[in-house]
Amino acid sequence: MRSDVSHFNCTVSEGIARISLDRPERKNPLTLESYAELRDWFRDLHYAEDVNAVVFAPNGGNFSSGGDVHDIIGPLTKMSMKELLTFTRMTGDLVKAMVNCGKPVIAAVDGVCAGAGAIIAMASDLRITTPDSKTAFLFNRVGLAGCDMGACAILPRIIGQGRAAELLYLGRSMTAEEGHAWGFFNKIVATDQLTQEANALARRIADGPGFANMMTKTMLAQEWSMSIEQAIEAEAQAQAICMQGQDFHRAYHAFVAKEKPVFEGD
Repeated sequence: MRSDVSHFNCTVSEGIARISLDRPERKNPLTLESYAELRDWFRDLHYAEDVNAVVFAPNGGNFSSGGDVHDIIGPLTKMSMKELLTFTRMTGDLVKAMVNCGKPVIAAVDGVCAGAGAIIAMASDLRITTPDSKTAFLFNRVGLAGCDMGACAILPRIIGQGRAAELLYLGRSMTAEEGHAWGFFNKIVATDQLTQEANALARRIADGPGFANMMTKTMLAQEWSMSIEQAIEAEAQAQAICMQGQDFHRAYHAFVAKEKPVFEGD
């Protein structure tokens, strides 16, 4: 997977990609360029055989303050309807790319996590945070609807309809404690342990059965729009495919030999 990106930080090592926004002096706002490059990177990730997990990390004590006021918000006020729709579709394509990238994404949230930054955390598979983080879907505070980049579809599925409605109508910050109690965050860790905890979680995933994890992520997304009957049939097909994989056979033989399986992702 390429790491030669221009508008965010990226390293790839031993099956784990670590990315972060690169403007810590301004709490890591997104720009038109970083939106587009992240979208394209996550699209390409679907085909990357050297990455099994992603850590989306903070930088300089903050995750992301959302869309840049000067580079995005200002120009949006001068765009035509056609231009605005092109922009909103592009930002939504980032979420679709994250959901469909085939690799588990871990958001390590510290400090400010607002607007589109909160959406990126929401679109991740797992989220861990620090005690003082503040996560805000603050679109209505700039005169916009809370239905941005899939928030009205995805956030209620994570924390429930009423809690999502509160955050999207009020635009208030969700504390780390609330986020953990509501199921948005999987874990709260000390600030100085965030990187270590995120890397350890990514390592466990990257060392697991990569193809099977891809299938899990795919089904988690696709089953939103299925009936129970359709979901059960889809899972039967997905699991039958995984049962033909070599990792399934490796796990069986390791169990028989009383050894720990070493998965290779096929």
